[in-house]
Amino acid sequence: MLFKGKRLHTRIALAAVLAVFAAGSLPAFAAPLAPYTDTTAPAAGLTPATASADARQALRWVVEANDNQGLPFVIVDKKGGRIFVFEANGQLRGASAALTGLAPGDHAVPGMEQRSVASLRDYERTTPAGRFVSEPGHNLQGEAIVWIDYAAKLAIHRLRPAPAAERRAERLASETPDDNRISMGCVVVPVSFYETVVGPVLGKSRSIVYVLPETQPLQRMLGALQLSQR
Repeated sequence: MLFKGKRLHTRIALAAVLAVFAAGSLPAFAAPLAPYTDTTAPAAGLTPATASADARQALRWVVEANDNQGLPFVIVDKKGGRIFVFEANGQLRGASAALTGLAPGDHAVPGMEQRSVASLRDYERTTPAGRFVSEPGHNLQGEAIVWIDYAAKLAIHRLRPAPAAERRAERLASETPDDNRISMGCVVVPVSFYETVVGPVLGKSRSIVYVLPETQPLQRMLGALQLSQR
């Protein structure tokens, strides 16, 4: 009965979130978090988060398949330029614009373990798609981050100072995802979003990060994940 009750609660949470997804917008933060404010973003930019069909399909699949295995999880929609952070039961904790790798692509750079991030060519600056078991950690400067793939040097981290020509803050604040491709491959989020959502939800233990593909159908990725469970 406990298991059934937990599954019922999960399905109710999923139905509630999907209903909001279907409505076309999501609050940037879910109660009881304080309202998210970012002076660099227009009201229509980060406050509502538009969820794509792929993001909705991925959420449904994760919760119904219990693929997150009782862990908090993240959906990174590269095409939509957005990140969605969920509690273990599928309840949305927050959504935000996000920067991802400069180059389109769903595969990791071969031999990245022996490469430095600075050595990446423009076409190698991809954010690989797939299912990742993330871990909280720190970079070489001691900054708290969430490792998506430690060996590949991929992480979710705060917006950092960067060359002015990259206009990273402006890219995050813009209303279009077309300019969200600029990072070396990491998923970059606003400082306030990291500190109030990413850190509290993902910064204490392992979580599951789903990076949605952009060069192949989502169903192919989900089908491969389903086969790997058998």
